[in-house]
Amino acid sequence: MEQTAERPDSAKHFPKRRYTGALVVVEGIDGSGKSTQLYLLKRWLEISGYRLHFTEWNSSPLVKSATKRGKQRRMLTPTTYSLIHAADFADRFERQIFPLLQGGYLVLADRYIYTAFARDSARGCSPEWLRNLYAFAPVPDLTFYFRAPLEVAVQRILSGRPKLKYYEAGMDLSLAYDRAESFRIFQGMILDAYDRMVDTDGFVLMDGTQPVNKLQKQMREVLQARVDLKRFLPEK
Repeated sequence: MEQTAERPDSAKHFPKRRYTGALVVVEGIDGSGKSTQLYLLKRWLEISGYRLHFTEWNSSPLVKSATKRGKQRRMLTPTTYSLIHAADFADRFERQIFPLLQGGYLVLADRYIYTAFARDSARGCSPEWLRNLYAFAPVPDLTFYFRAPLEVAVQRILSGRPKLKYYEAGMDLSLAYDRAESFRIFQGMILDAYDRMVDTDGFVLMDGTQPVNKLQKQMREVLQARVDLKRFLPEK
């Protein structure tokens, strides 16, 4: 039986797409723990033999080189920054994500369109314009939002990075002269944008300060309750 992702009422911008697979997404600011948890979930599913595909934000081979050049030369305005990441997403969506959903795969995405909604609106792009830009993308079957207090998330990143990148720190927005301070302010703006989407976009809220094993247990339980995983096991 074909499965249609449940759509929050406010998600009317998105098309209803029918597919036999399922799309599971993690979102959150840098340092929230989302990528670690998705990796652990991915390994558990792989070991269990489920048919799946993993994709991550800003990873299209076709667009990645152009994005890198633009960032290195600091040529990207908020609008061009948004458009080039939208092109990256569109390429991955049309070549990987949607064909695999149609082919009956469980697709795990480390960041999805909500990353653009949060980051690009923090850079001043119109939220309505952003929703229209990504109007081709279906609503995920399940979106985990890992939320950690701003100072906790920022400290996790600063303690593990020798140097913050220009756009990563939001230096293009002239928020502060110091990169670490600019990063903290920028991440706070992104966090606020994410928080506004919790109810409107049907996020499953996860406490990013909880122990890793507890979060992973919760994540698996929610996944098993919301998605029929048996459909993604190889036929015997």
